[in-house]
Amino acid sequence: MTKMSDQAQPHRFNFLRVPLFRLLAINLAAGTAVATVFVGGLLALNPAGLRDLILADSSPGTALGLLLFGFVVTFGSTAMGTAIMAMGRRQKDDEPPRGPPRRVAQRFERVAVRAKR
Repeated sequence: MTKMSDQAQPHRFNFLRVPLFRLLAINLAAGTAVATVFVGGLLALNPAGLRDLILADSSPGTALGLLLFGFVVTFGSTAMGTAIMAMGRRQKDDEPPRGPPRRVAQRFERVAVRAKR
C-alpha cells in the first residue's frame, strides 16, 4: 500500500493563470481602491453633514459598509468594463491594417433642387 505523500496531489485550478480573470481581478482591485479613496474623501469633506450623520448612527459601520459597497460595485464594474472594452484596441506595435487606404468621409457639393408644382 502506498503512502498518501507518494500519491499524486490533486491538481487545483489556479485562476490567476487565466489572463482574462487576472485582468478582471486587477481592475476590480483598482476600482476598489478608487472607491475607498472616494468614500474617504466624502468623509473628509463632510458634504451636507454626511460624516456627522453616519457617525451619529447607532451602527456607523453598517452605514459605511453599505456606502463603500455601493461605490465598489460602481467603480469596480466601471474599471472592469473599461478593461474588457479596451481589449480589442489596436496597439502601436501591431501590424498596419491590410488593404488599400479608403476615405472615411466624402465631400458633398450643394445641389440646387427645384420643388415640383
